[in-house]
Amino acid sequence: MAEQAAETASNAAETVSDAVSDTVESVSDELDGNPVVVMETSAGTIEIELWADRAPISVENFLRYVDNNLYDNLTFHRVIPGFMIQGGGYDSDFVEISGYPPITNEADPSLENTRGTLAMARTNVVDSATSQFFINLVDNDFLNQTGTTPQQFGYAVFGEVISGMDVVDEIATVETANRNQHQNVPVEPVIIESVTRR
Repeated sequence: MAEQAAETASNAAETVSDAVSDTVESVSDELDGNPVVVMETSAGTIEIELWADRAPISVENFLRYVDNNLYDNLTFHRVIPGFMIQGGGYDSDFVEISGYPPITNEADPSLENTRGTLAMARTNVVDSATSQFFINLVDNDFLNQTGTTPQQFGYAVFGEVISGMDVVDEIATVETANRNQHQNVPVEPVIIESVTRR
């Protein structure tokens, strides 16, 4: 009986230990409470911290695409050295994905388009961002919010590359051409194989 009680206590302790370990691991997978995503590409792995504390609408929108695997097998369809790489809108056959409704633009002077930051792509309409995003290759000050007109409103930054900037830089070197009325399209598709929460 005593042996059985000891074994039960030991099992309970092991269960608690596992639970604590899982919790610690879960917490360590977020930076300052912010989620981290892993983007597996044909060029390598990119890890990105999403700033849920500073741009909650953009992060929630991005994670909606992530959690529903909608970024899987898309491409970086626009690559401009010395500027940015853009993806999240087309597959390798240049078929555009069907996205969710546009979101509110969270551009803010404190959220700057600096090298390595992740931002929402949009049209000339301020609140038009859906699935497409870009990673800044350099400090692109002209994309920051400076006013309220569509030209001044800026592009909403909502995260930053924390690992794999060398992969981003490598993608920026690929040969590009015009395709389907789009410019700066990689000749050899750069595939976003998957995007998952870490």
